[in-house]
Amino acid sequence: MSDLGKIDREVFDRVIYPELGAERDDVVLGPTHGVDFGVIDVGGEALVTATDPLSVLPDLGFETAGRFAMDVVLADVAVSGVPPSHLSVTFTLPPEMTDDELAAMWSGMAGRAEELGVSVVTGHTARYDGVDYSWVGGATALGVGSHDEVVRPDGARPGDRLIVGTGPAAEVAGLFARLFPAALDLPPERVAVAQERLADTAVVEDAAAVASAGDVTAMHDATEGGITGALVEMADGAGVRFDVDGDAVPMADGVADVCDAVGVDPWHVSSCGTLLAAVDPADADDAVAALEARGTPAAVVGEVRAGDGLYVDGTRQSHPGADPSWEAYARLQAAADADEDRTE
Repeated sequence: MSDLGKIDREVFDRVIYPELGAERDDVVLGPTHGVDFGVIDVGGEALVTATDPLSVLPDLGFETAGRFAMDVVLADVAVSGVPPSHLSVTFTLPPEMTDDELAAMWSGMAGRAEELGVSVVTGHTARYDGVDYSWVGGATALGVGSHDEVVRPDGARPGDRLIVGTGPAAEVAGLFARLFPAALDLPPERVAVAQERLADTAVVEDAAAVASAGDVTAMHDATEGGITGALVEMADGAGVRFDVDGDAVPMADGVADVCDAVGVDPWHVSSCGTLLAAVDPADADDAVAALEARGTPAAVVGEVRAGDGLYVDGTRQSHPGADPSWEAYARLQAAADADEDRTE
């Protein structure tokens, strides 16, 4: 049995990968370890597509939860270097979700899509027994561009510089601080700072800024498994060695407070909004400047070399496997439920 979150690689290789339906010549890039999007050739152009579940957390407020969900589902196409342009959405809603709550959630999602130039083209919306928050459906994002525009996460070359934007664990810090403020045992002013990190979870504009800044050979977003997992995937996929200076990686205010409070490594937890890129050394400073011009903390944190694996401060790192934020979330939710029961 797999842990919560993505199934492990052995299960994927044994169950999913051997049976992918019909073989078609127009599939340029199908399911690939460490690559979160696919590419189809349509009339000589690249149709980039990615599918993700939709998570809506009512305690964030339905409009905020909708905006956050939209940023998550668009991220995988955005890091391909081709901007997302179209979206298909399926809602499998819990019966207790009211029409007003649905309207607020959709206002957040559609408003964020409009800001990014993304059009919703089809979908399905219904309520079903047996459905609970937070998983309320799924969405498929699409973007159309030149095949030459597509940046894969496994394209890093020896000599490239490694760039990190936003830094680790902004997602977990922002979510936990908003969902479980009392459980963190932190001063209120530190909780308030950490709550601001939820605004750092958008990656679409950052990916576009980096892609236009120069010769970008690889991009990836750090979701389950955090920046350690994502960097390992990038290095392994490209067959190269990543050397990273841990002190150079930006860390947003409030992140360490929350991660220490719940006992998780910020480098190992889901970090939606964190952009990782390998860039030609001549363009690395321009890529960092493009992110900083958007208000995103960014830095050159290392170099790509011949070899294999991820090394941070000279020590080889392994993929964390199961994301520890799942267990931490379950523990905090159980404590919050117990507190609510005691007050009733």
